[in-house]
Amino acid sequence: MTLLSKSDQEAVTAAINKVERETDAELVTVLTAQSDNYNYIPLVWAGILALLVPGICNYFGSWLGADMLMLVQWGTFVLLSLLFRMPGINTRLIPRQVRYWRASNLARRQFLEQNLHHTQGGTGMLIFVSEAERYVEILVDQGIADVLDNSVWESIVADFTEKVRQGKTREGFLDCIAACGKLLKEHVPATHERNELPNHLVVLP
Repeated sequence: MTLLSKSDQEAVTAAINKVERETDAELVTVLTAQSDNYNYIPLVWAGILALLVPGICNYFGSWLGADMLMLVQWGTFVLLSLLFRMPGINTRLIPRQVRYWRASNLARRQFLEQNLHHTQGGTGMLIFVSEAERYVEILVDQGIADVLDNSVWESIVADFTEKVRQGKTREGFLDCIAACGKLLKEHVPATHERNELPNHLVVLP
């Protein structure tokens, strides 16, 4: 998994500039590789398996004493804790609801941290992507929500999410910005020239 290159980010910036010339909306795009490190998840799974597997095996085989069983459980816990921290395994251990909740929480924090709630006329819009969670969300301030129902973003988000799954994040951003731009141009047209927020893609560490 790799975040967008410099040229990809420049393409996103150009797409935002184009849209904002035709609408009063202020678009901010945020991309992160992962919304949480989920350090506790590998430990939970490792703890459960370390308690159950050696104990069950010993119950049927009776080949370990109490001291040896404890050592085997500790060894299993340490081994699985390290194994489950590997990125390819880690994400598969995390329940979808947990992944989406963490990504959604980060999206809302970014809406506030990027000052999208302070735009003139309440016309801030956030396009948020978390690659590891395959999560895309569009959040808008009241000035846009008053003229466009949240349901209009659903198909755009679904299309973008599928492109993230396919590793086409750059294409997803450009298509999403263009699709949003068509709606914004019609319902939140430009009334004056301004640029309150930065147009570059915000890439979170």
